Amino acid sequence: MADCSSPMYLLAGGHRHSSRQSSEPLMQAVLQRIGVRHPKIAYVGAASGDNPGFRELIATMLREAGAGQVTLAPLCGRRADRDEAKAVLEGADLVFISGGDVEEGIRVLRQNRITLTLEALHGRGVPFVGVSAGSIMLAHHWVRWGDPEDDDTAELFPCLGFAPVLCDTHGEEEGWAELRAALTLSPVGTTGYGIVSGAALVVQTDGHLCALGGKVNVFRHERSGLSHTADLAPAGG
Repeated sequence: MADCSSPMYLLAGGHRHSSRQSSEPLMQAVLQRIGVRHPKIAYVGAASGDNPGFRELIATMLREAGAGQVTLAPLCGRRADRDEAKAVLEGADLVFISGGDVEEGIRVLRQNRITLTLEALHGRGVPFVGVSAGSIMLAHHWVRWGDPEDDDTAELFPCLGFAPVLCDTHGEEEGWAELRAALTLSPVGTTGYGIVSGAALVVQTDGHLCALGGKVNVFRHERSGLSHTADLAPAGG
């Protein structure tokens, strides 16, 4: 696995209706690992249309977990301002990629030509945190369907690739159906990581993977099909 220039923290968050309560202790652990007291956080809400209610919920959770100023990098709607977004990102101690829709989030980042700024920050060693769809956006690729009713229309599309992994988040109740679809379309030998609700997959700067807060299910595309291998468990778990 290729080395990473900055650590990646890929969070599942909680179940869809309890993400704040489940994520705060995990975020506290992440911020402690980063080692910056009250870090300035650039909030990237591309996957959720910069939804203000969602943003405030997440910002409150981040501040309660120990963050300092949480500032929107505006990329959506009438407030979109690439120069302002770039300034917010370049002044941050940590970049937070929020949840929402993976494909839409990637589209917005590319449309605003902000991916080069993110790549530069990643190369400079600025840590990135994703939650839910944001975690998938930081990973290598994901799956979409031209027709949701037709499995034959499934195809892969590239994400940011800062974390050189394939992952999904809080899909355990559906048996990781989307992750399995993405793995099936990926080359034989590809490993997929199912980040269980309340857990995180940490991609270290040397490419080493570990779980935080809970287990991470591990799947592999073998010539014989998909196999569920041994899970990653958090240290001491």
